[in-house]
Amino acid sequence: MKNYFVMGAAVCVALSMVSCKSSESAYKKAYEKSQLNQPSTTQVVQQPIVQQPTTVAPVQTVTTTPVATTNENTRSENLTVVSGGGLKNFSVVVGSFSIKANAENLQKKLNIAGYASQIAMNPQGMYRVIASTFDDLNSAVQSRNTLRSQYPDAWLLRK
Repeated sequence: MKNYFVMGAAVCVALSMVSCKSSESAYKKAYEKSQLNQPSTTQVVQQPIVQQPTTVAPVQTVTTTPVATTNENTRSENLTVVSGGGLKNFSVVVGSFSIKANAENLQKKLNIAGYASQIAMNPQGMYRVIASTFDDLNSAVQSRNTLRSQYPDAWLLRK
């Protein structure tokens, strides 16, 4: 009786394994059917390119005025002093930032180097870091030329 029970269990396991076998021909038929529905040439499907929205800063109009005494160009902007003693006729701008903390970091660096630096803001919200300010153009040009060794984009601001 024990033998019949073991043989019956073996037959059940064997039948269950055979019935679970996947039919390779069914997969083959589905593959062939999908090949018939496709055109004979290979098509490349391009995914649409999704562009991230970008923020565009407003265009800033800057007037450049040559000064009669020298060939130096200066810019003129309406600035509000945020930090510092006040601006004289000509100033040397060494940095421009949209984030106030960045401007303050550069101001601290200039103060450590011995400059009486200031921060001013224009109507567009840009913070200008001013390293030095002078009453006459020649002094401002000399200061700018000295600062250009460390800040190559330094420029002159006329009040």
